[in-house]
Amino acid sequence: MPERLVDVEKQGANVLHTFPVTISSPNDEEAFKRKALEAAGHAKLVPNEELESLNAKMHVSRGGQLTQYRDPHGVLAETKEGLDQFVRDRAYFLWEQAGRPDGRADDFWHQAQYERFRERAYALWEREGRPEGKADAHWYRTRAFEES
Repeated sequence: MPERLVDVEKQGANVLHTFPVTISSPNDEEAFKRKALEAAGHAKLVPNEELESLNAKMHVSRGGQLTQYRDPHGVLAETKEGLDQFVRDRAYFLWEQAGRPDGRADDFWHQAQYERFRERAYALWEREGRPEGKADAHWYRTRAFEES
């Protein structure tokens, strides 16, 4: 599946975040933009009532070394590749910690994935002001988003 970088910006402002977006239709630029805006909403780049003020545009590549630029969103704006790498590293650590048992790779993978989803749900819950009684809702929302 093709991956493209999509910039999300607030109208009249600088780029808030650049998301790597993967879709099945390589030439559907609007689908890339829609998915980036959906990711921006999930990452809470702006409060919900300001989501309509966001624009998405295809990222224009600039030559030279890439460096991080003010990304305060951390785990919420983590790319799919970043999530997979974290899960892979954590699963390996858990497997080693358990004495390297044979035939349990899936168990450690699912445990590591669960841990990361919990971290992402917690970050989302914190970002929304720690609403009382809503932690489970954030967990289910994070799982649904990640599994889509």
